[in-house]
Amino acid sequence: MRIIGIDPGLSGAIAILDDLNISDIFDMPVMSEGKKNKNQLNSAQLVNIIKKNILTDKETIVIVEQVSAMPGQGVTSMFNFGQTFGAIKGICASLNLPIFFVRPAKWKKHFDLINSSKDASRTKVIEMYPSISERLSKKKDVNKADAILIARYFKECKAQFAE
Repeated sequence: MRIIGIDPGLSGAIAILDDLNISDIFDMPVMSEGKKNKNQLNSAQLVNIIKKNILTDKETIVIVEQVSAMPGQGVTSMFNFGQTFGAIKGICASLNLPIFFVRPAKWKKHFDLINSSKDASRTKVIEMYPSISERLSKKKDVNKADAILIARYFKECKAQFAE
């Protein structure tokens, strides 16, 4: 089974797992828009990443972190975040990919990351996959670690998704 784990948002990431092996990881593709050069999702590039990772001989599923508005987050940033989340759902639907959602509290509890620092997921992934430590060497790579753990959570707990 190929699992595409997605940490949504413009600073998010995409992880591709074959069973429990990491096939590839990507930062969320973005491009700048307007006079202020604010980032927005590069949907065409996201489509290409996902399409290239659909296997014809294996089931491919997508698992996305189910997120919601956070206190103190601005209206514009929440709108942009919602646009990205909606684009991910639309892309998966247009590619006929099954898509599942998991709340952050669920996958973080599974990996014992509740009440830990944001960087703890990066540490956890490096412990699980030491060979990938170079690709997660910067603090900003926590998004890639989250995407890996989101995908791995589905693999380890997929029976819960059948309910």
